[in-house]
Amino acid sequence: MSEFFTAIERACEGLIYISETDAPVLPFAGSAATDVTGEVVLQQTGISAGQQIEEQSIAVFFDRLTAIKDWFGEAEKARAKKFRDLQKLVEENLRLAKVFRIGTIRVRIFAVGIDAEGRLMGVSTEAVET
Repeated sequence: MSEFFTAIERACEGLIYISETDAPVLPFAGSAATDVTGEVVLQQTGISAGQQIEEQSIAVFFDRLTAIKDWFGEAEKARAKKFRDLQKLVEENLRLAKVFRIGTIRVRIFAVGIDAEGRLMGVSTEAVET
């Protein structure tokens, strides 16, 4: 894999996305892509078409994850910093980066863009939202 993928793997180590369930944030490596759309993500992940897809910007997705609240302890501050580092890595290394939230209740989340070699790359996680 590429140096960038290795950097994504390191950035994801121990990182948890908190919703009604906690899920690991995992590196995602797809194949060649010329655009970043919901259809491309569905094709490259093998998720069946017909699912609800919500697209959002990288900034909107990471905003909640990187905010530091007054009541945060050291663990929460460390997690927010890791998400800030991941956001910076994605923004600086991926073209056309976007976030896709696929499904309802059990939502698959992909923060992806096109890397220097022209592949769909980024991170994925899951959320439960009732």
